[in-house]
Amino acid sequence: MEAASHRLGHRPKRPSACTTSASPEPSLRRRWPAHRGQQPTEGVGQSPGIERLRQPPSEPVALVVGQHPPRGVAAGRHTDRLGVDVEQVPHGLLSTHSPRDGQVEEMRVLLVARRSAREQRSQTLNQLRHLVFCAPEPIRVRFKDRPKKSLVTEASSMRPRPGGDTIVYRTSLVIRSLARRIQSLDTEKKTIDQTLQSLINQTAPSLLEMHGVGIDTAASLLVAAGDNPDRLRNERSWAHLCGTTPIPASSGKVTRHRLNRGGNRQANAALHCIVVTRMSSHEETRRYVTRRRAEGLSNPEIMRCLKRYVARQTFKHIT
Repeated sequence: MEAASHRLGHRPKRPSACTTSASPEPSLRRRWPAHRGQQPTEGVGQSPGIERLRQPPSEPVALVVGQHPPRGVAAGRHTDRLGVDVEQVPHGLLSTHSPRDGQVEEMRVLLVARRSAREQRSQTLNQLRHLVFCAPEPIRVRFKDRPKKSLVTEASSMRPRPGGDTIVYRTSLVIRSLARRIQSLDTEKKTIDQTLQSLINQTAPSLLEMHGVGIDTAASLLVAAGDNPDRLRNERSWAHLCGTTPIPASSGKVTRHRLNRGGNRQANAALHCIVVTRMSSHEETRRYVTRRRAEGLSNPEIMRCLKRYVARQTFKHIT
């Protein structure tokens, strides 16, 4: 039967290198021999592996990253249930784990709260403006053509009194509530920014000195690099992680590259914000944009080149 299935193109099933009859558990970590000197951890990019590597080690811990082998190379080799070439894992030593005491992880959770506050503020402000547009005549005349900041300030100081028109009274109460919610979100966002700035100054203080780099963009880049930036071997790997590496898209006599849709999209968005700021306020960048436009490049192609350049610059500050 085995020979017949092999002739029909089916490879005979081989025992996994990580599973034996005496130890049927599939975990690679539990059966790793102690004399090999390195202990693999599954899910380094997810919560179990991150939590294990976040613990302060009593002795230097080697970070081993096992890559999935190519299809041609993987044929005929023993692989575990995750497809990792177990024979090559001990030889995949890339760097030594040197954590930043969890400062980047603090930035990550703070960014979650900051983005949530920013989205809620935008949503609440839209609700406030639309409610004013549809309010009764006295309220609509009072807040007509008011800028956003002035609208929030005056609406939060309203003192509606009962006894008159109930619709005007209830609408005024809701408008005041929405305005005060916006002010509360602004205070929360300012507090988060102060904490983020303190963490950035401890981790990569020179990053904020770059033109166009703010607290939000700097924290996003540091979170993308992680608590162990030594795993980034060079600036090309950092650019690939941020999704700024050029992708060939040539056709016929036209030689061009397109945008990279992969990589960490939060880091890519941070680089995009930096490039947009430089294109409007950085003289050297504006001269570069003018020159490249004269060469026939479109705005997306120019921004792709600028994001690759900014990624090269930021790599020197985060490592």
